[in-house]
Amino acid sequence: MLMTLIRRELLDNLMTFRFAAAVFITLLLVVAATAVLIKDYERRLVDYNTSVETHQQNVRKRQTYSPAIVRVYVDRPPNPLSLFNVGLDNRLGNEINVSPWHVPSLWDAQMNSSDNSFLNIFSSIDIVFIFEVVLSLLALIFAYDALAGEYEGGTLRLVLTHPVQRGYILLAKYISAMLCLLMPLLMSLLLALILLTTSTSIYLTTDDFLRVGGIILASVAYLSVFYFIGLLISAVTRRTSTALMLSIFVWGFLVLVYPNVVLATTAPQDTSAERGASAFGQIKQIWEEFDRERKHFLATDPVPGEDPMFDIDSPDGWGAGDGFSENRLTLSYYYWSVLYYNGKLTEESLPRVPHAQNYYGFLWRQIIDTADQTWLIRRQTLEDIFVKPALIDRILLKLSPVGMYDAATQAWTGTDLKGLQDFFDAVRQYQRTVIAYLYDREAFKSRLWFASDETVVDWDTLPQFSFERSSIGTNTKRALPDLLLLLTINVVLFTIIFLIFIKSEV
Repeated sequence: MLMTLIRRELLDNLMTFRFAAAVFITLLLVVAATAVLIKDYERRLVDYNTSVETHQQNVRKRQTYSPAIVRVYVDRPPNPLSLFNVGLDNRLGNEINVSPWHVPSLWDAQMNSSDNSFLNIFSSIDIVFIFEVVLSLLALIFAYDALAGEYEGGTLRLVLTHPVQRGYILLAKYISAMLCLLMPLLMSLLLALILLTTSTSIYLTTDDFLRVGGIILASVAYLSVFYFIGLLISAVTRRTSTALMLSIFVWGFLVLVYPNVVLATTAPQDTSAERGASAFGQIKQIWEEFDRERKHFLATDPVPGEDPMFDIDSPDGWGAGDGFSENRLTLSYYYWSVLYYNGKLTEESLPRVPHAQNYYGFLWRQIIDTADQTWLIRRQTLEDIFVKPALIDRILLKLSPVGMYDAATQAWTGTDLKGLQDFFDAVRQYQRTVIAYLYDREAFKSRLWFASDETVVDWDTLPQFSFERSSIGTNTKRALPDLLLLLTINVVLFTIIFLIFIKSEV
């Protein structure tokens, strides 16, 4: 009996104009969006490769450590799965400086100079966004008259004259409608994957295909929620015109109005400026203490005076000043002194070279220790100003199925906040590796720190940065809570609909 009901409902849905419209609109939008997203990804990949090559060349052309270390940059590669849900992948910085003087964080990242924010506007319309808006509306259109139409036409009374359980009727309607919705969903995703495989710049691993499978699972759960919402409205109203108006209203509120209201009303508060100013004050005090220790070292050094360059000159007459400036003190940067030349030392400067080596060996150990101290403040400030409000936004958005679906698909693709934080964790680990490399080579107190008259730095031994996206297991753990929420809503809605339907009179 159940299979008979499913065949009947499936034929009814397949023969309707809404099914043809669902297939055509979804395929058209997904294919068009995929073509644009592939072009955008290829552009970002070219920018990334160019930026990496430029940064490597800037380091290698330096003959001493000091001017090169401040030019060590790390670039974040674009995520190929951002075509499904772009998330934060092209909205946060993708270029970050890695040097001993500060611990890199999310708010220190910058965009490549070749990035075009105007083009990013178009690339923000990803595949998941199309599913969120278009397929959710189609799910409601498939559901609004599922029960109300049969109440009005009297066909439900005719069906119930046969020994048919009402639960079977609901189940048949649900299965047939979801099969009709799955067709445009799977067909569009298949075409998108075919287009991806035609691009020579995009390579998807086995784990990536598993992540796409997770996106499909989340999409099915999301569409099921909206179908049940429409079915609930259809069961309660019993009139197709009323059910259609209520369905459109609910869709507009959940998909368009509520998410934008949440983002608009949870803008950064005035306390963010106060929190930033407080952190700035604490960091300034730490660097002022560092400067006092620096000056004390110079005052007790065997060389008279407090010149941090010890009157060391290059042949072209370059001379050093005090090396520090209050104006360079910001939340991310601080006092810093270094020679910016690759020339030879004059004969008059040679006797003072050992003193300079001793000074820089002391100075950079203090800088690194001070940077670690300020990082404790900067990390907490970053959490308070940026991360916590973003988490609050995400929690509020989860009151709508759109928020749950978006969070789940971002977790699958790795374009969520945690996925971006994985990159910056790797950058901080790389910074510690670079510092350990400099310590191992005693670079800070070596002559090569500021002079290349005897030899030059071999940059082939510098550790290279590498980053791998989180494993499929990590993506699953991050997506599972939102996926379970969607499934729970499905169960709750079906239970409510079933209770209403079995107690209603035909």
